[in-house]
Amino acid sequence: MSGREFFTTRTVAEALAGFRPARRTALEDVPLAEALHRVPAADVAAAAALPGFARSTVDGFAVRAADTYGASEGLPSYLDLVGAVRMGMAPTVAVRPGGCVAMPTGGVLPDGADAVVMVEHTAETMPGTIEVTRPVAPLDGIVRADEDVAAGAPLVPGGRPLRSPDLGLLAAAGVTTVRVHARPRVAIISTGDEVVPPSTAQLRPGQVRDATASALAGLVRDAGGEPVLAGIVPDDAGALEATLRDTLREADLVVVSAGSSVGARDETAGAVAALGEIWCHGLAIKPGKPTLLAECKAECGSGVPLIGLPGNPLSALVVFRLVGVPLVWRLAGCPVPPPEPSTPARLSRDLPSAAGRLDVVQVAVQDGTATPIFGPSALLSVLTRADGCLVVPEAATGLAAGSPVQVTLYR
Repeated sequence: MSGREFFTTRTVAEALAGFRPARRTALEDVPLAEALHRVPAADVAAAAALPGFARSTVDGFAVRAADTYGASEGLPSYLDLVGAVRMGMAPTVAVRPGGCVAMPTGGVLPDGADAVVMVEHTAETMPGTIEVTRPVAPLDGIVRADEDVAAGAPLVPGGRPLRSPDLGLLAAAGVTTVRVHARPRVAIISTGDEVVPPSTAQLRPGQVRDATASALAGLVRDAGGEPVLAGIVPDDAGALEATLRDTLREADLVVVSAGSSVGARDETAGAVAALGEIWCHGLAIKPGKPTLLAECKAECGSGVPLIGLPGNPLSALVVFRLVGVPLVWRLAGCPVPPPEPSTPARLSRDLPSAAGRLDVVQVAVQDGTATPIFGPSALLSVLTRADGCLVVPEAATGLAAGSPVQVTLYR
């Protein structure tokens, strides 16, 4: 580096598409009860078909569909009731032509039946005789033995975080442990002579408590990672390089908070360059331009990605949400991160922007209207007052009041 210019500046889209380190976390087996939001290493296949037997989806009567054709309230079909199916037990009777069997929801379909007529469309006109007032087609009111999942088919896909219904399907298939990627260990290093721990009771003039590290740790947890607070390093190249060397031994991703702005006291780029290759130093984004992306060497042989964030808390969190969170998911074996909740809205006022950069604007949302929240990037309260953010694309020169926007909501 020389002077105060950014080098290797990239767009956010280029960063997301091009900065794709090969590192992945190790694999481990976890109990199903602990598998929510974990990322399976590969597809989990069904050992047998589910539900495993044809069963009723309604309370009613198992029938041969052909015996109900033409049935109506004015001209019902009459069927002989030959028995009943009990829950959790195999049928002891079969359905013969002109007959039917009483069925509970979830009961095993007896031999000879190909449909279940709902009880609401029947009446018992006399003991042992059922009146059917609506016809059914084959497979009405039932699920096939393999309709949920066929034997050998994937229960859940690899590379996608497990959701609550996934856990239910795995449980139904008898899967009690899942092989998943370990949670990425994300080391968070804060830098700056002025930065002190949050526990500091009395600040001296010029000192600031380290707020960014705690907020970054929350974003890491949301992305399924394990944050490791690696402490505060003064503005000293040797101290930072030594801390980075120690941290790289155990981390899957290193995040350096502050020190990435190009300036007289910027030591981050030099320390990182001594340990690996800088992919870019500068993103076409506001806030957050002075962002550094790199891949550092590690003793294990697999490169460790590193993100150097701007010093201002708001800028650091905006960039990490856009670039760092997808990287955490990728390290955990999930190439496409889960979508964040969003809502459509209309912009309350004109929003200026400069072409050639991505503008991330914090907004409050009420009654379908998105109102921008402005403030210096050093103020965390801008984020805490926001319901979410919207993005003004690089090509735009601003958005007019009333423009439709999509707001990414904060959880």
